[in-house]
Amino acid sequence: MKTKTRKPSLPLGARSWLACVAAVVFAGCAAPQKAAPPASASGWTQDEVVDSYVFGYPLVVMTTARAEALAAAGTDTATALNTLRPMPMVETAGDQLPPLADVDTLSANAWLDLSQEPVIVSVPNTRGRFLDARVLDMWTNVIWSTASGANARTGAPKPQTIALVPPGWDGQLPAGVERVDAPSKNLWLGVRIAALDTRELPGARRLLSEVRVAPLSTYTADEHEHHAARAKHGKRERVAARSTAADPQESIAEASTGLAANAAAVTKLDANGFFGKLADALRDNPASADDSHALKELADIGVKPGEPVHFADKSLGTIAAGVADGVKRVQAPPVNAVSGNGWSWTGDGTGNYRDDYALRAYATFAHAGAGSAQDEAFPTVSADGDGQPLDGSHDYVMHFTRKTLPPSRAYWTITAYTPDGALAPGHVPHHSIDSHDRIRRNRDGSVDIYVSAKSPGRAHVSNWLPAPEGPFQLVMRLYAPQPAATDGSWAPPPLKRR
Repeated sequence: MKTKTRKPSLPLGARSWLACVAAVVFAGCAAPQKAAPPASASGWTQDEVVDSYVFGYPLVVMTTARAEALAAAGTDTATALNTLRPMPMVETAGDQLPPLADVDTLSANAWLDLSQEPVIVSVPNTRGRFLDARVLDMWTNVIWSTASGANARTGAPKPQTIALVPPGWDGQLPAGVERVDAPSKNLWLGVRIAALDTRELPGARRLLSEVRVAPLSTYTADEHEHHAARAKHGKRERVAARSTAADPQESIAEASTGLAANAAAVTKLDANGFFGKLADALRDNPASADDSHALKELADIGVKPGEPVHFADKSLGTIAAGVADGVKRVQAPPVNAVSGNGWSWTGDGTGNYRDDYALRAYATFAHAGAGSAQDEAFPTVSADGDGQPLDGSHDYVMHFTRKTLPPSRAYWTITAYTPDGALAPGHVPHHSIDSHDRIRRNRDGSVDIYVSAKSPGRAHVSNWLPAPEGPFQLVMRLYAPQPAATDGSWAPPPLKRR
């Protein structure tokens, strides 16, 4: 088994400069030199357009998804902001499931608006059940998650209440509320709760209803009401705070508008559509001070925060070609991603990207809304051990030795999807296999997982992962992963054709 660990990477904008230095140093070498990318009438190159696309892609995905959520709410924006909305479940969603839908958790998300005041997020006692909550800024950096708190090693966080505070706010917070300074007023909250089968759904829904999201003024009023009721009626009587979570049975179509669908949709935008959205998004979600070079490249091609995009007429061909290459770049694992046995994933840099724009863009495309490396690992594979595309017309086996089972502190799952992220169509006994299943072990403690469109027979059915009949991909999810799952020292086994 071979794995490739992440290597330190440089900002994308620095690559063009390094390429120029390398060309001078090695000019006398016999090896043929790669032709320089075509330059525009303004002097910048197609590579700079690609760099700009990769830099801005996560922000365009996030702001597009947010805009769609607000548009779906119409004039009642209060229902779209600061309110948890459950994602659809497989049993009820029909064709409304987002790409790469997670079938083993109850998931919900919320668009948070800090423009008026801080927003409070409260996580209850999970009673040992896995719960992951994380807050991302609009550049997809994780600014807070339950994985950083006590009990995070098992994925069952302690009860906690935080206040997401906008820049410049200097007010007073209630006692016991932890302050988390946000870089901007727009944020995204994702919550996942373990629900490995239908019997666990009622408990997961009860726990989700106890996750509170509310503006500070609403939270404070609820607390005053609660304490007043306790004083009047005694300690035994409790008054439930007003819920800020949407009904889990709400409209599937409304709930399913999320990041994953927009990550794919954004790649369909032309140059004007993409960079126009990026210019608008930069107005309310400014880049960090360390991104000055990326902003200069954007300005060079005619993109400035809050201003209409202006491309020189003679540069339109270069712009279009750069966007096409940018789409390919965000869809391909970068050189510093973790890989092994045909699998690839973003590794220990996930969620804290700094100037690693390539890793940030790929993580957004492959797993929009990804948490940090402490929250999850998300390996994917679409080819067998011989490099041939996975196809349901063949049968495969994955062999885990006793010591190479997925290193997860909470649990792990493997799910099969079509190339566009849909689950196996038709009636199948289950869509995933997980560490809590009654998986049959071999005498030496190893495990064989059988992946096929048809049942492998009674002897192997307990270890069967149903796959689509045509081309497919596998996604493995490790919740609360151990360091080996993100630093490149472990990799899933290859799929071998039977």
